[in-house]
Amino acid sequence: MPLTSPQRSVLADQVAAQLRAQITSGEWPVGSRIPTEPELVDQLGVARNTVREAVRALAHTGLLDIRQGSGTYVIATSELSGVMQRRFAAADPRHVAEVRATLESTAARLAAVRRTDKDMAQLDALLARRSEAWATGDAETFVAADAGFHMAVVAAAHNDVLGELYADLGALLRDWLRDDVGTDLGQDEPMDHARLVEAIRTGDADLAAAEAASYPYGC
Repeated sequence: MPLTSPQRSVLADQVAAQLRAQITSGEWPVGSRIPTEPELVDQLGVARNTVREAVRALAHTGLLDIRQGSGTYVIATSELSGVMQRRFAAADPRHVAEVRATLESTAARLAAVRRTDKDMAQLDALLARRSEAWATGDAETFVAADAGFHMAVVAAAHNDVLGELYADLGALLRDWLRDDVGTDLGQDEPMDHARLVEAIRTGDADLAAAEAASYPYGC
């Protein structure tokens, strides 16, 4: 007798697909705790063992982290992101920063040529939110705001492959930023990104690329 019946395995795969969709759609963002096992049983109308099997499968692929006594948390938005997080978790922070600067410099150059009015409105709003987040003194709030700003720069490049690659590196880059910022924010303003936004706005691709590449070791 197999340990898991074919019928239950198929159902668990279906449940895992539903949970994965919640994650990739952003309904359950990285860092959030997913509903408890009993809540998922009620929501999905399946047996507890099926939910448990599905959650364990997503934990195995790196999307979820099961923390005993605390709950289950989203740690990546795709299987590739989870793999990258595990593969490069111990990488030299300088190397992570250099990869980030390389990707963002390329994205900024493209954004200066391809950005839309909607992109610019988003960048302006996120730039302001970034400053407001710093003013709160809460490091995690700032990390989220800064990551959102940089993701918007990449999105403005309108290159799907570049965007997916950057998103898959997202968790790793946020971890690097947390280490760079620390737990206590200083009194000084964070690195100014207004020049980057203006370079994108005016279509100065060289300046935008140079600005994005100028902060490999700062946020």
